[in-house]
Amino acid sequence: MALQIMRDACTACGDCEPLCPTGSIAPAKGVYRIDTATCTECEGDFDLPQCLDACLQDDCIVPA
Repeated sequence: MALQIMRDACTACGDCEPLCPTGSIAPAKGVYRIDTATCTECEGDFDLPQCLDACLQDDCIVPA
């Protein structure tokens, strides 16, 4: 499964981008997006998705 960033909730802080082990997070039209084709929810790298831990906005990063 993959995660997605809710456009309306993203503040474009960029805290999540450098933490993604698969490089799936990138800026897009003033906010950030997750490439669902490459997002692994950090399985095999970490116990929990690193972007979720870094994001301060409620309900910004959700299952795709």
